[in-house]
Amino acid sequence: MGDAFEDDRNRMVAAQLAARGIADGRVLEAMRRVPRHLFVEPGLQPHAYEDTPLPIGARQTISQPYMVALMSEALELADGDERVLEVGTGSGYQTAVLAELGARVFSLERIPELAFRARDLLDALGYRDRVTVEVGDGTLGWPAEAPYDAIIVTAGAPQIPRPLIEQLGPGGRLVLPMGEEELQGLVRIRRQPDGIAEEYLGDCRFVKLRGSYGWEEP
Repeated sequence: MGDAFEDDRNRMVAAQLAARGIADGRVLEAMRRVPRHLFVEPGLQPHAYEDTPLPIGARQTISQPYMVALMSEALELADGDERVLEVGTGSGYQTAVLAELGARVFSLERIPELAFRARDLLDALGYRDRVTVEVGDGTLGWPAEAPYDAIIVTAGAPQIPRPLIEQLGPGGRLVLPMGEEELQGLVRIRRQPDGIAEEYLGDCRFVKLRGSYGWEEP
């Protein structure tokens, strides 16, 4: 990409991702390409490639790079035009990584200012043809575009939002943090002919998922 942060991105991929077990080469390459510093506030750009989440406004955060990579890898996206629903656009960074993996991304964000900012940045970076961002209650999913090959939820849920299971196609994967307000478990759910299978991927900590099937609004 040739920008001033290219070396930082390469170090991030080597030290934070590959060294900690992220093995999908396509995910590692996507993380090398997406300019994370553009998805944080200008004053925080020097910290964009550190192993930490960062605030993005509206009491929300951009996830730490490792968690973005882990969730992207857990979706098991094929090298093709799979349809992915993202619940919680946030800054748009995870959205961009999914687009770099070849996905057609439908992203829902409940906070208008974040949705509009992310949409403008993603468009400016050339993702317009692969990404659609709308304002809405992500816990309800996006029925008009269903079914999805994969669904990713980027905020902590108290339970599995039922509409998301209903919108997941056969063999589809749903990856989400689920559990208590302060600590969740990262879970991968597969839709199988006889129901769903659930797999625990480790502990994590996300902001609360708000909405009809999430935590109540404050």
